[in-house]
Amino acid sequence: MKPTDKTSRLSGFYRLPLAERRAALESWLPPESVRSLTGQVPLDSRTADRMVENLVGTFALPLGLALNFQVNGREVLVPMAVEEPSVIAGASYMALLARAGGGFQASASAPEMIGQIQLLDVPPEEIEAAARMIKEREAELLAQLDGLHRTIRSLGGGPRGLETRKIEESPIGPFLVVHLVYDVRDAMGANAVNTACEALAPHIEELTGGRAHLRILSNLSDRRTARAGCRIPLEALAFEKDGQRYPGEAVRDGVVEAWAFAASDPYRAATHNKGIMNGIDPLLIATGNDWRAVEAGAHAYAARDGRYTSLSTWRAEPDGSLAGELEMPLAVGIIGGATRAHPGAQAALKLMGVERASDLAEIAVSVGLAQNLAALRALATEGIQRGHMRLHERKKNT
Repeated sequence: MKPTDKTSRLSGFYRLPLAERRAALESWLPPESVRSLTGQVPLDSRTADRMVENLVGTFALPLGLALNFQVNGREVLVPMAVEEPSVIAGASYMALLARAGGGFQASASAPEMIGQIQLLDVPPEEIEAAARMIKEREAELLAQLDGLHRTIRSLGGGPRGLETRKIEESPIGPFLVVHLVYDVRDAMGANAVNTACEALAPHIEELTGGRAHLRILSNLSDRRTARAGCRIPLEALAFEKDGQRYPGEAVRDGVVEAWAFAASDPYRAATHNKGIMNGIDPLLIATGNDWRAVEAGAHAYAARDGRYTSLSTWRAEPDGSLAGELEMPLAVGIIGGATRAHPGAQAALKLMGVERASDLAEIAVSVGLAQNLAALRALATEGIQRGHMRLHERKKNT
């Protein structure tokens, strides 16, 4: 991501008339991109008809901007397509608090996706031998994919390795699973990985004598994760509302105690993690990404140790500040699919200055952490329903 002298700290932005908010975007985007992003140029029927089957029309969602975000020292305006009040406001205000501690520090791992090949009809006593054979012939098997995805390969991507897993118990008995690890670069990667699995399956069958049944991408992309962290000083946490004062220490401790509930109880963790996705999903929708795949991977990752728990962690630092971290699978793309076809999605990526899929993942995980803090802070202080319903009332009365 390139540095910029623009700021996402747009004080009073919500008070501006709609036309002036749109005009403010012109310092970030060319006019045609502003029109695409804001829906002034709607998605045309011809483009929409190429995107889905049985088209009858298009469906609009409100699109707003989350403000105040600094991600790795860079100012970012975050487009969010969402119907629920308080989401954008909550993320924006928590990003403002995070600025007091230097904003969000984020990173993303290599864009390695996993494709699975279910290998059946290998006798149980021969499964271990089949797994060893696949590993011994790994280089030879991967060489069978040399002709695939030349663009991805030219950018440094392609197959990275093969792994095997023995499923000991299942309704159909034991069987072998082969994982193809594939670097998809700036794509989300589903099509590329599925194609590679299809191409590889016959060679694995020939080698092992087994039958390759399912050959498909896994949305538990635990090799393709993103991480964000922030630190919020005590003075930024303190606030007063409706005559009641909330000291910074009390807010910090309340957030940590609320997080501990989610870390310990799956019933609470489900709602806690949904709050994280309240921030991430609207950004993925605005950029034409598969938010359903990211949702599936996130919740599976939350249960990776056999117990469903919080995706985030919050703690008090020795200096008294509040520190938070979020790590989760984030398989996002900036090429192909709706990101290429939808002009609004292209404008959204341009607004954020996204140049690589990893840039988008870093922004998304930062927004998720901000949204998580917004919910925890509300729960730990004035109560989430009070502020939430106040925004609902505003929506009804406008």
